[in-house]
Amino acid sequence: MSEPPLQPPLILTLAFDADTFAHFDGLRRRHFPENLNFIPAHATLFHHLPGEAERGVIETIATLARTMPAPEVAVTGLRFIGRGVAYSLESEALSGFRAKLARAFDGHLTAQDRQGWRPHVTVQNKVSPETARALHAALQHGFTPFRFTAPATLLWRYLGGPWEARTRFAFGENG
Repeated sequence: MSEPPLQPPLILTLAFDADTFAHFDGLRRRHFPENLNFIPAHATLFHHLPGEAERGVIETIATLARTMPAPEVAVTGLRFIGRGVAYSLESEALSGFRAKLARAFDGHLTAQDRQGWRPHVTVQNKVSPETARALHAALQHGFTPFRFTAPATLLWRYLGGPWEARTRFAFGENG
């Protein structure tokens, strides 16, 4: 008897408030190569959760998200990533939330999700280093750190390029 085929993996990202999303997604739409830009601006918490265990993944994330107030996130600077540019994020509360989920999913995490987590929002990638350096310099010149409150996390199914939205997990008891 053969095993059922594995489901495509699940991806967990941070949801932004409307103004923050508009800012990051506008930059991504302007600077990410259009033919490669399948998904909206996002900050990834996990790149590969087990798709075949979706129900359990949903229960685990929902249970934890309900217990935590919406975290404040600081946008602290820009990162040159070789062939692109990303905004660096910092949040002690969000890092704690992610660490608890990492422990819950420990047996299922890929090497990428086990390594140190450096939250960021990529607004450009897969361009020449020269193009990326120019954008990094331009964005750095006008950058002012800011904060936002993350209302939720979002679960997606990876479809080989595009992502399919699965569910949203609001933070807080009444979220």
